[in-house]
Amino acid sequence: MPRRGGPGDDNCAIARSLDVVGDAWTLLILRDVARGLHRFDLLQHELGLSRKVLTERLHLLVDAEVLAREPYQDRPPRYEYRLTPRGRALLPVLVALQDWGDTWLLGPGETTATADPGSQEAERVHALLGTRVPELLLADTTGQLRDPVAGRTVLYCFPGAFVRPESYPPGWGTVPGAAGCTLESRSYQARLAEFAAVGATVHGVSTQRTDEQRAFAAAEGLDFPLLSDAGLELTAALRLPTVRAGGTTRLKRLTLVIGPDRVIRQVMYPVPDILDSVDAALRAVSGPIGCAQEAASPAGS
Repeated sequence: MPRRGGPGDDNCAIARSLDVVGDAWTLLILRDVARGLHRFDLLQHELGLSRKVLTERLHLLVDAEVLAREPYQDRPPRYEYRLTPRGRALLPVLVALQDWGDTWLLGPGETTATADPGSQEAERVHALLGTRVPELLLADTTGQLRDPVAGRTVLYCFPGAFVRPESYPPGWGTVPGAAGCTLESRSYQARLAEFAAVGATVHGVSTQRTDEQRAFAAAEGLDFPLLSDAGLELTAALRLPTVRAGGTTRLKRLTLVIGPDRVIRQVMYPVPDILDSVDAALRAVSGPIGCAQEAASPAGS
């Protein structure tokens, strides 16, 4: 493949990186592999690419060690494409592109940790209803890797919660939707026995480091796991909405109710009222989990 850039760009990491992921299709292939589409036919169906073009792009990504080609069937031979460590290191690039698009193309160009209920961003998040959460592992506060789905699961995503006020990023209180993470975790802790009584597991997820989550969980006496998506694997897999604050990518507040089959049964986004969202999550798991969608919004409260 010819090198991009001018004669002085051999040592430019941007130009060299674009040799691998400078084509739009390669980034979209990475997006969909991160979402759990590992097989050629699934990728072709999702992207609408010709077999020739998809084959070329997959070969490029395998040669660059961004994807690994792994056999899953012998007769006839069939292969899956999985992210390598080099490929997973590109997930923040995908999330940054999504965040930029949500802010500047789909949104008003303002920093916010929430969204308008009628926005295209909210529409994308609600489209998760009926989709399956890919199998992946996130670290809990002890460093143990856990599946974010454990049977019938309430997975609440939050921007960040800290023990000391000075630990919050500068200007945190002025970012719409950022405040309230402590109240949310306290509310789930206070109702934890009610969730357990109906056979539901509660997991909190943020992109914070495990040591930050561990300090917060200890200070609040939380009896359920907080999971760190610092590597943005869950964020990229579900295309969850994010906001940049304090130089870090942070999840916007949303709640997913997931069935034992890993299928998302309820989507709550945006979350304008935290206490109402906890009530809605408990109602969602107290009976048979169907496919009806319940948004924690003023219209649905």
